[in-house]
Amino acid sequence: MSIDKIVMAFAGVVILSSLTLSQFHHLNWLWLTAFVGVNVLQSAFTGFCPLATVLKKVGAKPGAAFD
Repeated sequence: MSIDKIVMAFAGVVILSSLTLSQFHHLNWLWLTAFVGVNVLQSAFTGFCPLATVLKKVGAKPGAAFD
């Protein structure tokens, strides 16, 4: 699996998890959803993604977006 797919899958899991937690635990979990959204948006413009950097260091193969 490429870094691109791992990053998108991770973002999706975190967003869905925080939405679920906000419904069953506390609304403050929506801040995590906002954080992930802002991070995805900034990486679209800057090309910098902290998770992609970590995945590169552990040897995941690069994709087209995070070379």
